[in-house]
Amino acid sequence: MNAKEIIAAIENGKYNEIFTTLYGAENVAAQQQRYITTVNEFAKLFGTDREISLFSVAGRSEISGNHTDHNHGRVLAASINLDIIAAASPRDDLRINIKSEGFPIDEVDITNPAVDESLFYTSKSIISGMCSGFLKYGHRVGGYDAYTTSNVFKGSGLSSSAAFEDMVGLILNGFYNDGKVENAEIAKIAQYSENVFFGKPSGLMDQTACAVGGFVAIDFKNPKEPVIEKLPFDLTAAGYSLCIVNTGGNHADLNEDYASVPAEMKKVASYFGKQVLREVSLDEILANIPKLREFAGDRAIMRAIHFENENERVAAQTEALRKGDIDGFFKGVLASGDSSFKYLQNVYTVKNVSEQGLSLALCIAENALKGKKAAFRVHGGGFAGTIQAFVKTEDVPEFRKALDSAFGKGATTELKVRPYGAIRIQ
Repeated sequence: MNAKEIIAAIENGKYNEIFTTLYGAENVAAQQQRYITTVNEFAKLFGTDREISLFSVAGRSEISGNHTDHNHGRVLAASINLDIIAAASPRDDLRINIKSEGFPIDEVDITNPAVDESLFYTSKSIISGMCSGFLKYGHRVGGYDAYTTSNVFKGSGLSSSAAFEDMVGLILNGFYNDGKVENAEIAKIAQYSENVFFGKPSGLMDQTACAVGGFVAIDFKNPKEPVIEKLPFDLTAAGYSLCIVNTGGNHADLNEDYASVPAEMKKVASYFGKQVLREVSLDEILANIPKLREFAGDRAIMRAIHFENENERVAAQTEALRKGDIDGFFKGVLASGDSSFKYLQNVYTVKNVSEQGLSLALCIAENALKGKKAAFRVHGGGFAGTIQAFVKTEDVPEFRKALDSAFGKGATTELKVRPYGAIRIQ
């Protein structure tokens, strides 16, 4: 369908069922307009008579497994109903042109995609890297034009960059591979693109959660071949929403804080001649605390103990979600938050103890949810940014009022966990 035809289809409700699944019935009208705007923007840039397809890739939320992936641990994550969407059309040459709303157009020749360090940390490098990865994994590539827009807000721990990487691959899959490349493999290619072409040594959790959809458990014991399990739990059907609260904290000068977590965990592992804590047991750590205090320091020991217990918590939460046991799942969320605050110590930076937005948000959340069946914890890497809370949907307005009164109107975003991550809509 061309632009006029696809807009008519949207207006006539052709996609209302999938829009309801992805975004919720209350958001269908807004999403219709959002997709129409995207198609119109594509037509302005690339022509009205092009055959247009529509794509969506979810943002993601870390659910549990705080700072475990970098030491080959287990994590729980979920796709959310904030996403990047694209209107795209194939080309008959080896060029990819992507115009993302608010950014200059990226024009990339993919004839021979190669690493270019001058393009590190740019979206052009991601496009080249995804094409290289598709070829490396034995898939086909080709040119296309696309217009994208995203409501996955940056700096929130919801992975806007991973969603973009997956989107580049999703379109390649749809146009040139008959949709046969599994979303989990697109995620692995996205990690390759980010590591090798973008220049960032990230893990695989973000790309996987954005691509696979729903709740997903990932075991990084073998990071080259992680075990990925999509879980059948339906948070909306259980009557809950996932609330993300942006405390507005300053992320500046936190690199040292973030880097210290894996570094200290790995130092404890090195005492036992291992590279990562997944190769060390809790009993070994507890039996060697006096020597570890001298070798790595007290905080490193507590962070290592957090890792060991968090790894087991994720396994227990995964089993709870398999069984639909929300009480068991919430128990793990609260325990993860408690351990993150006390032992992992990633809720605030010791460089500026007067600024503790996450601590304050957790305190307010605890009081707002007192007596209610709910759960909350720090979200993402910590030190600044956001917390998450699982709140009964009918209690969200009251929860939002309490948190927004402290952090400003709009600080609280109500999210749904959507069952599809990366999906071709048309």
